Formats: sequence, structure tokens, C-alpha cells
Amino acid sequence: MSKLKLNVNGETHEINADPDTPLIFVLRSQLKLTGPKLGCGQEQCGACVVLADGEATNSCVRAASEFEGQEIVTIEGLSDGESLSPVQEAFRDEGAAQCGYCTSGIVVATTALLTKNTKPSPEEVHEALHDHLCRCGSHRRVLTAIDRLIGEGA
Repeated sequence: MSKLKLNVNGETHEINADPDTPLIFVLRSQLKLTGPKLGCGQEQCGACVVLADGEATNSCVRAASEFEGQEIVTIEGLSDGESLSPVQEAFRDEGAAQCGYCTSGIVVATTALLTKNTKPSPEEVHEALHDHLCRCGSHRRVLTAIDRLIGEGA
């Protein structure tokens, strides 16, 4: 066990963990942040995506120790207290989730995309989300929510 220092959702946490423990297990088990989900465990589905220094990053395979010194943001950190972020609001308003398992990863990836480019092309949206699996078939509503955000200049 080692003491890891992680900045998560604007707070610094000292965690006792094996440095090789995947970040998702530290987030979910030790910090009780259950937004990121463990789907495939092979960086193939996107359910575990968090922001690491503003980049959409899979957290299921990478060691927590790799994230020391980075600013990590989970879906829980996107809202401002009681107020949802614009991306979260658009997804809610468009019903862009069914079971919700994949939703946090897609919302986080969309946030990363729109932070860098408020008017992405359809191809850029596709590229940002192509590794995210949604078995419920909410793709159309996800794209509608993103189109709404692009139109509003998120």
C-alpha cells in the first residue's frame, strides 16, 4: 500500500492504495463516486470515462498513481452544487439515457469535446463518442442533446 494524492472534483484526497489499482476502483470504492461505471474493464465501452486535465480518459485500466498531479473530474464534479452543467441539463431534457449505465461516460466525453470546441462538426462529435457503447439505443437522443448544445453555443 502507498499513499496517493489525487485531486478529484476540486478536492485533494490522500488515498491508501496499491499504486497499480485502476483509478475507477479508487473512485468508486474509496471516494464513493459511483458515476463512472465499470463496463468492459478493457477501455472499450467508455462507461468509466473521467476528465483528466480536461481530457476524456478511461479510468478502468490505468493505475491511480498515473493520475497524481492531474485534475480529475467525474460526472459528479460537473454540476455546481444543485445546478447541473449545461451538458447534463441537455441530456436530461432530451431523455438521452435509458438504463443510464453509459450516460456518465458520454456526458463527460461530450463535456471535454464542447470545452475545446463549442461548434464541433458531426464528424468531430462522432470521433469524440465512437468508443462509447450504449446498448439501450439512446444514440439519437444523445446526438439531439449535443445538437441542442451546439446550437446554443455551449
